Amino acid sequence: MTTTLPNESVHHHGYITDKDKYLNRLKRIEGQARGISKMVADEKYCIDILTQISALTSALQAVAIGLLDDHLKHCVVDAARAGGDEADAKINEATAAITRLVRS
Repeated sequence: MTTTLPNESVHHHGYITDKDKYLNRLKRIEGQARGISKMVADEKYCIDILTQISALTSALQAVAIGLLDDHLKHCVVDAARAGGDEADAKINEATAAITRLVRS
């Protein structure tokens, strides 16, 4: 996937080299979520369900941190090199993403 902003050439997202890794991880997370749903449907023990929810949350956080790291190393660094409004916008965007992550 590419994004083109005004005055910017075609840009590949930082995660593109690890795209398959992210997709595989997200498929496992999807399976975990289905497993939790089945546990509830099967009326499994509360603590066992909560343990699985904690594992799912950790897995999602790991994906988010990886994507954020890739974003900072590629998109933000590239924008910082370009300078100006684009750099300010990318830094603000990254700050907002970090804020959302630490609130969860």
